[in-house]
Amino acid sequence: MSAAVHSSVATPEGTSGEFSVLGALLPQWRLLVAVPIVAGALALGATYLIAPTFTAKTTFLPPQQQGGGAAAAAMASLGALASLAGGGGVKTPGDQYISLMQSVTVEDRIVDKFQLMSLFESKYRFQARNALRGIARVELGKKDGLISVEVDAKDPKLAADIANQYVEELRRITAGLALTEAQQRRVFFEAELKRTKEQLTSAQQALQAVGFNPGAMKAEPKTAADNYARVKAEYTASEVRLQGLRRSLTDASPEVQQQMATLGALRSELSRLEASSSNDVGADYIGKYREFKYQESLFELYSKQFELARMDESREGYLIQVVDPATPPEYKSKPRRAQIAVITAFASGLALCAFLLLRSHRRRQPAQASTPAG
Repeated sequence: MSAAVHSSVATPEGTSGEFSVLGALLPQWRLLVAVPIVAGALALGATYLIAPTFTAKTTFLPPQQQGGGAAAAAMASLGALASLAGGGGVKTPGDQYISLMQSVTVEDRIVDKFQLMSLFESKYRFQARNALRGIARVELGKKDGLISVEVDAKDPKLAADIANQYVEELRRITAGLALTEAQQRRVFFEAELKRTKEQLTSAQQALQAVGFNPGAMKAEPKTAADNYARVKAEYTASEVRLQGLRRSLTDASPEVQQQMATLGALRSELSRLEASSSNDVGADYIGKYREFKYQESLFELYSKQFELARMDESREGYLIQVVDPATPPEYKSKPRRAQIAVITAFASGLALCAFLLLRSHRRRQPAQASTPAG
């Protein structure tokens, strides 16, 4: 009997507990409607006190790396030197260009050009750089591979100018760097060409100092000297290739063994040619003429590789290709008044609901405590 009475008493309590949320909120429905509306209206009015922010955006295509026919010919004709010239390529050029645009050098140039230390009221340069990073966003498109630069500013023209300046600074900094495979080959062969040219000039001067003596030359001296120069040039290229192979392979590998055998054969041939002319009359003249032809052969070889690298570099699209230049935006990007008003109204409504439920719960606790247990 007592259990039945207890059950009949517990059911209304459970039912009242289920409807406690509605019971606490329904009487205050006017307040729940009015407060979010008023809060949203106040937030909307406050947004008109905030200075509008404008966002300018520029999009460009970074230089693409591609191996042309000239690059293939360069590798085939002088594989060892080409491999040392940086034929590995760059896996993610877009990320590299973004890193360059976010470098301290580029940021300092932009800070100085637009006097951002005064604009941001920064005492130190690093503070101006941090402020610039806060208003500028550089991103790489995952699907299209395009790099976009977005800049926020109170002045629409300033936002567009800073965005476009990022592209100009990228052009400026990449002009002095060798980033792509063709650029690396071009820099390498340019240095080798300069060094060989100096050696060729020295060899020519030494040959002229000896003087021309036809009686000192044997039959077919030019052919012999040309042959020696060719073998010595091949020997030099073979040595460089062996050094390149030893960077990634052991001496026991078949490639290294084959290259060592080739180098030994060229060394023997070179020794034979040197010995054949050691007893000739006018050996001093022959040696200097031979050195001159050797340097001349190297100079011609490096000249061809240098021109091929320049052709590939021009085909790579060295100039930054701007797809959409930044223009002064016509409409603000911030503040988003409607979004702020809706979020404020929603948040105030949730806060008011939580307050009413908490107040109802606290009022119900003393009442439950004063209810007799029997």
